[in-house]
Amino acid sequence: MLTQNPRFFSQDPTFTHHNVDENSFFDQNPSFVSQDEDTHSVVFDETHQDTHSVVFDETPTNGGEFEGENPSFVLEEVDIVQLENLLSVLQSSLDESLASVLNKMELTLSEEFVIRVVETPVVPGHLLIGFFRWVMKVSDGSVSTQGVQSLIRGIYAGRKIKEAYYLWDLVKEIGEKEKEKENEKGLLNTEILNELIALFQRLGKGKAALEVFNKFEEFGCELNTDSYCLTIEALFSRKLYDWAWTICEQMLNTGNWPDCKKIGNLISCFCDGGKAKDAHLVYLMAKDKDKYPPQSSVDYLISSLCKSDESVKLALEMLEDFTGDGRKNAIKHFSTVIGGLCRIKNLEGANKLLFEMIDKGPIPGNAVFNTVITGFAKARKMDVAIGLVKVMESRGLQPDVYTYNVLMSGYKRGGEMEEVVKVLNEAKKKHSKLSSVTYDILIHGYCNLQEFDKALEAMNEMKNAGMKPIAGEYSHLIHSLCRNALDWRTSEKLLEEMNENGLNVTGATRALVRAVKEMEVEELKDAAVGMEA
Repeated sequence: MLTQNPRFFSQDPTFTHHNVDENSFFDQNPSFVSQDEDTHSVVFDETHQDTHSVVFDETPTNGGEFEGENPSFVLEEVDIVQLENLLSVLQSSLDESLASVLNKMELTLSEEFVIRVVETPVVPGHLLIGFFRWVMKVSDGSVSTQGVQSLIRGIYAGRKIKEAYYLWDLVKEIGEKEKEKENEKGLLNTEILNELIALFQRLGKGKAALEVFNKFEEFGCELNTDSYCLTIEALFSRKLYDWAWTICEQMLNTGNWPDCKKIGNLISCFCDGGKAKDAHLVYLMAKDKDKYPPQSSVDYLISSLCKSDESVKLALEMLEDFTGDGRKNAIKHFSTVIGGLCRIKNLEGANKLLFEMIDKGPIPGNAVFNTVITGFAKARKMDVAIGLVKVMESRGLQPDVYTYNVLMSGYKRGGEMEEVVKVLNEAKKKHSKLSSVTYDILIHGYCNLQEFDKALEAMNEMKNAGMKPIAGEYSHLIHSLCRNALDWRTSEKLLEEMNENGLNVTGATRALVRAVKEMEVEELKDAAVGMEA
């Protein structure tokens, strides 16, 4: 009856997912998901990664989706005439209550008859539920676990929110009645409640799914891995990450561990919800159980941990799990962690990790060196930064324009323009073409020292190199000239250049030049009046 399996990841448009495998926790009907555990491997070694991943067969192993009857259940013969008459009534408009109509039909009820009715796909879901509720009142013996399952699958196919809630009310009625019957096998079981959670999950109703989850014990049903995972996914779909973590924690503590692929999906979803530290705890607990999530989930976890200052250290510790070929090919992960360490100003840690990469791999390139050099340059530890440039060169790496810009910027912060020029000259020897950023550093540095002639020379050199200064560079120089040198004449020429180059001139910049010019005119007038007096 179902046209689509209840996959773990919701299609609710309000739920966005970054960097998570599009395969869900359940690649098939949760009723038929294999509970076999993965054979674990150290997935960080790429020689093992692919051969031990979980692959779900596209063909369901036990009837697959919610189609047809249970293979182990054979329907007996029913009164076809009564069945057709009833279906005709259920598919038409009713002038009176459904119960009244059913009472008049004098149906011969049986378990098989009820199942045939509720498995009819063209009957509105609310009428199927009404029929089932009526049967429960007039003939308890005609209601079975198989009937309840068939009803749930029929409602699942329609996926209408109101019908899902009507169905849940019915299931609660069944559960309440069964609590009064001690030592009797009830109609409800784990599979039924899981399918109901799956229905709410597909409808994006996380709170309703959680309500079903919380009724397991009361209804005498045992929670399994599917129960936890489906509920967690339903909560994820509504971004109820704190509640999802509570359920996840309960699942892990009770030993209901999902397979490695599902663990990876859990980790990625918690990272999506900004709960990377919780995702890291799942990772650690899984590792203790020799369960290793897919590499893509580990990658995403490291990246997410590095986004927060508080958790960069956790990402650093995770790098110890990379061995063999896995470590050699983990340049992205090591680079991410080094970037995080520099951001939180743990430069010693970043430097140490860089040299560990040199000794053990993965081999660092220009990007990693530049990240650490930038960190030390910003901290104005230029001796260390220059030392790292020499290490780069000793390893056959040529510092790029970015590297020289970083060094120039570091010296500029300290007002050491002579050193800036030395680095510039070195850069010119190695690179035939520099960047506009290079000259921007020069211009700003000279303006800060009020050496405006040199700033203008740097701008002219920039133009001769075929690069056009941007509006910001012009504006900075104009403002410096006006405020520090009161040089409105040079500033006016720069304004004319901006206009010729089609650059936007702000009103504040024009007003500043005009104000300095008017101030000089007023001073000249005052001086002339004084001389006449």
